[in-house]
Amino acid sequence: MSVTVEKQEKNMVKLTVEVPAEEVAAAEQRAYNKNKSKIAVPGFRKGKAPRKIIENLYGPDVFLEEAINDVLPDAYEAACKESGLEITSRPVIDYTQVEHGKSLIFVATVAVKPEVTLGAYKGLEVNVKAPEVTEEDVDAELKKEQEKNATLRDVDGRPVQNGDTVTLNYAGTVDGVAFDGGTADNQELVIGSGQFIPGFEEQMIGMNTDEERDLNVKFPEDYHAKELAGKDAVFHVKVLSISEKELPELNDEFASDVSEFETLEAYKEDVKKKLLEKKEKEARTEKENAALEKAVENASMEIPDAMIESQAEDMVNEFGERLQMQGMRLEQYLQYTGMTMKQIVDQYKDQAKKRIEGRLVLEAIVDAEKIEVTEADVEEGLKKLADDYQMDLEKVKGFFDEDSMVSYKKDLATQKALDLLVAEAK
Repeated sequence: MSVTVEKQEKNMVKLTVEVPAEEVAAAEQRAYNKNKSKIAVPGFRKGKAPRKIIENLYGPDVFLEEAINDVLPDAYEAACKESGLEITSRPVIDYTQVEHGKSLIFVATVAVKPEVTLGAYKGLEVNVKAPEVTEEDVDAELKKEQEKNATLRDVDGRPVQNGDTVTLNYAGTVDGVAFDGGTADNQELVIGSGQFIPGFEEQMIGMNTDEERDLNVKFPEDYHAKELAGKDAVFHVKVLSISEKELPELNDEFASDVSEFETLEAYKEDVKKKLLEKKEKEARTEKENAALEKAVENASMEIPDAMIESQAEDMVNEFGERLQMQGMRLEQYLQYTGMTMKQIVDQYKDQAKKRIEGRLVLEAIVDAEKIEVTEADVEEGLKKLADDYQMDLEKVKGFFDEDSMVSYKKDLATQKALDLLVAEAK
């Protein structure tokens, strides 16, 4: 196999790859062996017709397409390694010679890692306030815990107020016609939660138990059910019961119920400590982002569009994996939102460019500062992973093959570069 490298503008490269005719012929033979039992040839039992007979009947290229699909991935991967380039995008393949009995010649157009010229990256000024926990912060956390442990108490003798939990029946119509999902009995609704469409909950305020009322609302223009989007609707509702939250009293008993502490004061000190840890972590992240953003502004690089496209596609795939963990496929999300795959990829391009810029600058700092990753760094990193995922350290180590360990060490090196940026920032 031969590979020719031709550099293009804006960090694009063309790899012209020639796969010898004998490799293509061997792939055609494999395609014949795989498919001969499926091909009907007059005068022969299935699977018994010689290859020449099949080629005479269906043409000499009958197995060529499958053969090309067979040899292409390995040929492309080998060409990338032979070129010695750091390729950063998916290839665009153009065939220049595809013919039975001849070598395969194709051109792969790819983006390569851009060179980065670093500007100032030490002593950068970043305005990040020192983390501080106020009494109001602690009170707000205690309030959240009270809300979590609140009980519902039935209310008599007063109408619905904001914050109440109402049990109701409702039946919705558009132009007098009921629609799917518009009717329910014994439905619980927290007034003010925004669970229902705008205007619904607000119009229930002031209703009494056993009262019935027509609520006039309008579905939002971007409502997920397109047949209802922007439509006026009437919901006939009946209030079955009204309940209000009853918050537990803030005292030592409450503290011992919701925590490991026996007194409210000890519990409050723990809440304050955890809030400070959280704010310190947020401040650290904010400082990292601010310092890296300034270092990127001071650097210069030319990022190919194909590299951004590939990164955006990867980010969409990551989003799809997160959706799947929540029980939804990416295809369902696109259908639900009315978006195309191209539109969602385009949405991610700005974030993709920012991610690429940050990574390239950190890698350039690794080189400039001659940052190295020691075996102790790797051991410490893997131990942290094991602790985070509550797994055995040796089991975590078993997940890493040679290639993934190289990638992991690069991640550790760029984290060291980021630590340096933060340490040097003002």
